Amino acid sequence: MTGTNTPKAMARLEARVNPEIKALWQKAADLEGVTLTDFVIASVQAAACKTIEQHQTLKLSMEDSQAFVEALLNPPQASDALVAAAKHYKQVMQYDAND
Repeated sequence: MTGTNTPKAMARLEARVNPEIKALWQKAADLEGVTLTDFVIASVQAAACKTIEQHQTLKLSMEDSQAFVEALLNPPQASDALVAAAKHYKQVMQYDAND
């Protein structure tokens, strides 16, 4: 049985920066009242979350948004090729389901 006070596994990360950058980061950490390590970790965490959110968010212009909504509300008539492809897909999927 593991104890409830067992520390979580940690991974080490090292970075070499010039003294001016380290001094800047240290000044910012001091102003926030945290250690340099905590400041760097929090800053990198925030930047990582922001980057991931930006890449996962679909942003449309107003014109694109209107075109998207219009296509949803008034979809174009399906072409003969699309109808044939859908019919073929249903036949293949029905065949695979019977295996």
